[in-house]
Amino acid sequence: MALLHRAELRPTKFELLAAWLPGREWFHGRVGRTVDRVAAYRFDDPAGQVGIETLLVRTGEGPVHQVPLTYRDAPIEGADGHLIGVADHTVLGRRWVYDAIGDPVYAAALASAVLAGTGQASEYFESDGGREYRAPSMTVAVVGAGPAAVPQVGAVLRVVDADPAVVVTDAVELTVCRRLGADRSLPADAPVLTGTWDGQPTALALAYASPR
Repeated sequence: MALLHRAELRPTKFELLAAWLPGREWFHGRVGRTVDRVAAYRFDDPAGQVGIETLLVRTGEGPVHQVPLTYRDAPIEGADGHLIGVADHTVLGRRWVYDAIGDPVYAAALASAVLAGTGQASEYFESDGGREYRAPSMTVAVVGAGPAAVPQVGAVLRVVDADPAVVVTDAVELTVCRRLGADRSLPADAPVLTGTWDGQPTALALAYASPR
C-alpha cells in the first residue's frame, strides 16, 4: 500500500517535468507548455523507504507519455544522470526525484508487478487514526504468461533511455514504453503490463519483463 500525505511539493513534480522532458529524445510535446496529468499508478516499496509513482502526462494535445518516478530522502550513488530534480516536501522534507528507470527499487517493483502480477499499490491517507483510501485514476493488469517466480533484483547494470526504455538488471531485463499508443511490436511469449484510464478504455502496453 502507498501512504499519501496532504502536503505540497515545491517545485511541483509537474514543474520539474516541464524543465526535464524537453531534453529527452523520446519526448514528443511542445516545449514551454504546461505538463498536464492524465493518470497515475503506484507500486509499493516493501521497505517503505522509496516512493514509486508512474505518471501519465501530456502537453497540450500531444501524445501521452509514461514517466515513472521515485522519491527518495537522499541521492542514489552513481545515478546523477537519472535525477530529475530536488524538491521540498512540506511533510517529509527534501526529496530527490528520479527518473525511475535508473532506480533499482523501481526495477524490483516493476519486475514483481509484471512477472508475478502483484499489481498496483492501494493509495491511502491516514486520517483520525484510520485510513482514507483514494480511488485509483487508472487500472493496470498483466496479460500474457501467468504468474512466475520473480528473481531478486539487486542492481541496475545498464539503461537505454529511449522509447521504449530498456533497463538491464542483474536478474531481469525490463522494457518501459514511453509514448503510449505508439505502434510497437511486443513480445508474444512474455507478460505485458497494460493500463486503462478514463478516456482510454482499450488497454495499452506499459511495460514488459523477462528474466535474464
